[in-house]
Amino acid sequence: MISDVFLGNALIHAYGKCKCTEGARRVFDDLVVKDVVSWTCMSSCYVNCGLPRQGLAVFHEMGRNGVKPNSVTVSSILPACSELKDLKSGRAIHGFAMRHEMMENVFVCSALVSMYARCLSVKPARLVFDLMPHRDVVSWNGVLTAYFTNKEYEKGLALFSQMRSKGVKADEATWNAVIGGCMENGQTEEAVEMLRKMQSMGFKPNQITISSFLPACSILESLRMGKEVHCYVFRHWLVWDLTTLTAVVYMYAKCGDLNLSRNVFGMMHRKDVVAWNTMIIANAMHGNGKEVLLLFESMLQSGMRPNSVTFTGVLSGCSHSRLVEEGLQIFNSMGRDHQVEPDANHYACMVDVFSRAGRLDEAYEFIQRMPMEPTASAWGALLGACRVYKNVELAKVSASKLFEIEPNNPGNYVSLFNILVTAKLWSEASKARILMKERGITKTPGCSWLQVGNRVYTFVVGDKNNMESDKIYGFLDELDEKMKLAGYKPDTDYVLQDVDQEEKAASLCSHSERLAVAFGILNLNGQSSIRVFKNLRICGDCHSVIKYISKVVGMTIIVRDSLRFHHFRNGNCSCQDLW
Repeated sequence: MISDVFLGNALIHAYGKCKCTEGARRVFDDLVVKDVVSWTCMSSCYVNCGLPRQGLAVFHEMGRNGVKPNSVTVSSILPACSELKDLKSGRAIHGFAMRHEMMENVFVCSALVSMYARCLSVKPARLVFDLMPHRDVVSWNGVLTAYFTNKEYEKGLALFSQMRSKGVKADEATWNAVIGGCMENGQTEEAVEMLRKMQSMGFKPNQITISSFLPACSILESLRMGKEVHCYVFRHWLVWDLTTLTAVVYMYAKCGDLNLSRNVFGMMHRKDVVAWNTMIIANAMHGNGKEVLLLFESMLQSGMRPNSVTFTGVLSGCSHSRLVEEGLQIFNSMGRDHQVEPDANHYACMVDVFSRAGRLDEAYEFIQRMPMEPTASAWGALLGACRVYKNVELAKVSASKLFEIEPNNPGNYVSLFNILVTAKLWSEASKARILMKERGITKTPGCSWLQVGNRVYTFVVGDKNNMESDKIYGFLDELDEKMKLAGYKPDTDYVLQDVDQEEKAASLCSHSERLAVAFGILNLNGQSSIRVFKNLRICGDCHSVIKYISKVVGMTIIVRDSLRFHHFRNGNCSCQDLW
């Protein structure tokens, strides 16, 4: 009965539903007569099985055999153009649909909108959408996705409001598009609000929702919100989804709880290269270089092949833990043992490895030997180390290069200014400040924040806006007395004004990270640790002070600055003073 075209078409369709392209192809090739349904079933089988190129090939072969595609053929092949971002083929199919009067068909139009959206052609997507006589939710979702992907956030949000005002019922894909669009466009708090609205409308977040939303918890550094999402994942049996769990691992690390990251990673039944990379990077950002190397070894033993991101994470871990020889060994093994050619990021990481270990001359020589143009990351690593190790000459060289590569980055000017002031080179420091002013560049103000209960509290230097300001400053005064008895002496090199020593010591007491730590301790509510976040690098004197505070109050204080996490316990810091 294999020659029966109706039976053959049904078999091709069934094999396609079962994701068996080989079976579908065997039946298709054995058919003596192939009608439009046969060709449509075969092409859509390939597309649905993740083989869009083969699907398009069958579609073109269909035309060469003189079989005219119908509206079902067109609507089922357009997703192949979307997947391949093949705008040329998509336009040709659009032209065919117009010539053969298929533009009344809602499925064809929805597929065209989605195709143009995936190819980032927003105007044609909107044009097709506006001309549709009847619009289904799929077409609305297509234009929404097009706007958000093309960074036209306001238009996307306006269309979402229009959709709701017209009474179009949003589905899960709609909410996922809006939440994902908010995240892609940096509207983190709006994404949080949209998730709340989604749930209030009776929709349950799925794997796509969770994976796109979890970075919001990381960006907002809200451990509490992250835990709530993790509980949702657990309750709704999403723990089997690898992408979701990997996002949870990263979220916990970014929110400052590496132990919870480890727990989730250890519970994963399967680990792909992204999961391994995430755990390696998590340990690197917390300064656990030795654990990074152990994870890398375990990854290799599991048979997983490392990629470019893996080595960026491993080298970063080596830099934060002063593991120079290990870092050099890993770097040299990349191309030789793993067939991964080092790129500019890997070279910048190696510069950081040498720089943090105080081997500044080797770092400079390494930059000069780079086979590509050194990046801002490479010169920035050297400049940052020049401040720690007080190397003024190399600081000038690094800063000069950075002023060329990224002339509008205020951090480079500030770093050079700080180095020159510390070296008492007031005239040269003044020139750096004048250059900054001439170029219209303003210093990013430092601020620190932490979450207490459901609220995030933010502090700036000398801040007295908090309702508990008197208690905070009084508490710091008490701690100051205890720290001095324990041997603390203010490091006034970190005060950049030319004033007397007493004024310098007083100004250090009002730095934002110190105020945030004091506020956190005063509002512990039974917790054994606090987590403070800062947008710039932690001040060297504040670093020393927080070490003393952790010993005096007997608790763990975690501070995340612009470079890494610092875990202060019992008078010590995890960075081994390589802040």
